Amino acid sequence: MRLSIRHTTRYEFARPVAHGLQRLRLTPKETQGQKILDWTMEYSGAREELCYEDQHVNTVVLVSVEEGASEVTVTCHGKVDTEDQAGVIGWHSGSLPLWSFLSQTERSRPGAKMNALIADVRAQDSDPIERLHSLSAMIRDRVEYRTHTTSVNTTAEEAVRDGKGVCQDHTHIFCGAARSLGIPARYVSGYLMMDDRIEQEATHAWAEAHVDGIGWLGFDISNGISPDARYVRVATGRDYSEAAPVTGMSYGAGEQALYVDLAVEQQIVEQ
Repeated sequence: MRLSIRHTTRYEFARPVAHGLQRLRLTPKETQGQKILDWTMEYSGAREELCYEDQHVNTVVLVSVEEGASEVTVTCHGKVDTEDQAGVIGWHSGSLPLWSFLSQTERSRPGAKMNALIADVRAQDSDPIERLHSLSAMIRDRVEYRTHTTSVNTTAEEAVRDGKGVCQDHTHIFCGAARSLGIPARYVSGYLMMDDRIEQEATHAWAEAHVDGIGWLGFDISNGISPDARYVRVATGRDYSEAAPVTGMSYGAGEQALYVDLAVEQQIVEQ
């Protein structure tokens, strides 16, 4: 499947910026079942300073905000060819050892509510793949998908306790629980083409778990499916903080407003 993507992120600042830096993880990965045909990043109110690969083999672009800017716009667009691999990414790569994906983060660390969920999963299945599918289904059943109820700082334990969250929360819960079950897990941020629309609400998040003999397997907990050709992997990490599309800091800007426009559509490929 050939997907055309256009992603615009715009920041409006209450006061002109004295100094600012933004770290962008917005370039899709070259990986199994995914080929980048072209990808362009354009900036208004900012300029590119550095491009590098981090420890998760994410392409990271560091941009500086122009002094005095009251608005910054980052626009990405390009085309990606994808294949349905039934969620299988394959063998581990990158500079981090596999065991590092067993360590918990502040966002994924289980508390009492998550430990109860983990105990229920452990009691159901012993096969690792069946156990992971049971975990995904149980999270979706117990934590209602509800927008505008959590923030980027919400922890997995808080989302389970409150019984509501979004794809980011579902992914953190899955990662934390899988790690407690002895299964390496990581957070994935990227794009998902919803079948009934071109304009998408936001970037998407899902999880990957590593199973011996198979490698990394994807689980979209919020939608209850394995990632297919409609998904584009952009960045991975142990949690949101290591795979976030945009992070950064600014001085002298005061309050800021964020606006995101995202369009993903299938392109006809001529034979």
